Amino acid sequence: MNDRRRGRSSAVRYEPHDGREGATVTVVIPCFNYARFLPQAVDSVLTQEGVTVDVIVVDDASTDESVSVAERLAAADPRVRVVKNERNRGAVETFNRGLADARGEFLVRLDADDMLTPGSLRRAAAVMQRLPGVGLVYGHPIHFEGDALPAPRIVARSWTVWSGRDWLQARCVDGSNVITSPEVLMRRSVIDVVGGQRPLAHTHDMEMWLRIAAHSDIAYIVGADQAWHRDHADSLSTKAEHPLLILTEVRDAFDVLFDGLGADYEGADELRARAHRAIALEALAHASRDLDRGRSSGDVDKLLRFADETDATIGETALRRRLERRTRSDRGLPSFVIAATGIFPRLRRRMRQRVRDRRWSATGVYEPLTIRSAAAGDEGYSR
Repeated sequence: MNDRRRGRSSAVRYEPHDGREGATVTVVIPCFNYARFLPQAVDSVLTQEGVTVDVIVVDDASTDESVSVAERLAAADPRVRVVKNERNRGAVETFNRGLADARGEFLVRLDADDMLTPGSLRRAAAVMQRLPGVGLVYGHPIHFEGDALPAPRIVARSWTVWSGRDWLQARCVDGSNVITSPEVLMRRSVIDVVGGQRPLAHTHDMEMWLRIAAHSDIAYIVGADQAWHRDHADSLSTKAEHPLLILTEVRDAFDVLFDGLGADYEGADELRARAHRAIALEALAHASRDLDRGRSSGDVDKLLRFADETDATIGETALRRRLERRTRSDRGLPSFVIAATGIFPRLRRRMRQRVRDRRWSATGVYEPLTIRSAAAGDEGYSR
């Protein structure tokens, strides 16, 4: 049985190398009403060492002082340029507008409320320089709240590299996104082939990562923290917390991806079906959680319908049949009785999630990995 059938993915481990001088990186910073955060984001780019950077701040018709703050930053440093939308265009069009003006060999999309850690661009560019088949490099992001920045790890222990197809297939089997956003460095020549972001409300980043994987290899920097991601009430990720909303958007991301790749991409129909099955199973998992808490509500019915719509064969699974029985048998029972019987299932799920989270923090993915060490002279997967 191969690794993918066992829920594993295969990758190659490389010893990290120092990058060559001269790497050029354009950082596009979309900004909407983030004047209070913008100076920190821009400074985190301008203070990067070992690379040549330029910054494009694209203001999306902000109503606060974002434009004046951005123009002040540009006046203080010629590496900063400001582009202004005359009307609010949303996150996708705003990034794509900055992308059109990018000059660097490598590219970063950095939200105005996030920051790069010291040495982030040098570490990621070194991977790209050493392994020309890699189109996207990511690493561990530090999530934080408030003003105090947690101390980052700044030394890479190794690089993990997947063939793009293996990484993409693993994402389809798991049905999940493993990348936050600011920890990503992209190769501009690959972006010229795959294009910018697609019009998705909350999963536009995810769809772009998947599309890059369909055309190039993917690398992960082990042991170093590549960015700070700020968690706060106004962020897009916080606004997309309802499971049915985010699951719908994740499904849309996979559909947009495979619609764009077309039938010519080998195994596209099977990969789409795997993604739909994984998303449907996640909907059932959310329904199970609600039932175990004694919440036999309209949300459970909606989640079950969503699972049925996403994967027409999900009704044949034991889990789906069991949930259907539970929605009938739990009716009339006191919610505290249901919640009491659901304690152990909730604990098991929590333990499984902790294992997944620890694995993601260490490896960049949720699934177990089979890793071989790179042979001498091995420059990565052939394209």
